[in-house]
Amino acid sequence: ESASKYRSVGLPARRSAASPPVKASSPAHAAGVPRLSLVIPAYNEAALLPRLLDTIDLARSRFSGGPDAIEVIVADNSSTDATAAIAKARGCRLARVTRRMIGASRNGGAALATAPVICFVDADMQVHSDTFNAIAGAMNDLHLVGGATGVTMERWSAGIVATYGLLVPFVWLTRMDTGVVFCRRDDFVRVGGYSESRHFAEDVEFLWKLTRLGWSRGQHLTRLRQVKAIASVRKFDRFGDWHYFTMMPALLISTFSAGCLA
Repeated sequence: ESASKYRSVGLPARRSAASPPVKASSPAHAAGVPRLSLVIPAYNEAALLPRLLDTIDLARSRFSGGPDAIEVIVADNSSTDATAAIAKARGCRLARVTRRMIGASRNGGAALATAPVICFVDADMQVHSDTFNAIAGAMNDLHLVGGATGVTMERWSAGIVATYGLLVPFVWLTRMDTGVVFCRRDDFVRVGGYSESRHFAEDVEFLWKLTRLGWSRGQHLTRLRQVKAIASVRKFDRFGDWHYFTMMPALLISTFSAGCLA
């Protein structure tokens, strides 16, 4: 299966923000029909994708709606390794995205999603075994527009703790988080998906847009801290545990800029 750009693959036109959200579960969702779609953007992730898929399989097996109610989509962003082959071998749907941009990869995967709720997780993470139960429960609450699970790190050090700590006030203030990000598919369409022009902070810009949509309807984001994903520290391993701490002021400025321009 292929998907090049979110806005060009025939998804429904945006609906007005005033349109009421629909609960994640309804009588229309028969056995075997997806209730949640999980999109995994991936570029040369053959080394870590199997680890993520192992945790997804466990979470699917624990889902109250049954494993077949979770649709897993790997958005392969023109990988040159075995990423696509692994995705196929593990039974994932495969979106081939040629534009080398993380937002395009997320959107390309979302274009194939068939469930009423879309979730996104990076290929180097690991999900909690009760992730899908928690997300389905949250999306049955019409006071919520979407949210994220948050993360814990696969290892800690003084530099990683300090970097993590700088982000905590922003997360508390905005209710925006990382990990497995989720929202209703209709709302994803309403806000236009992820930016395909940003090299970073596209996820923050998306959450700002989702937040504003929620404000217009009396809704807010939520954080499912009981099912935090485990985040990889490979970038800390590569650049050093204090590298991102020194970059935090500039990154936070860019984050708020993304919100202002969303």
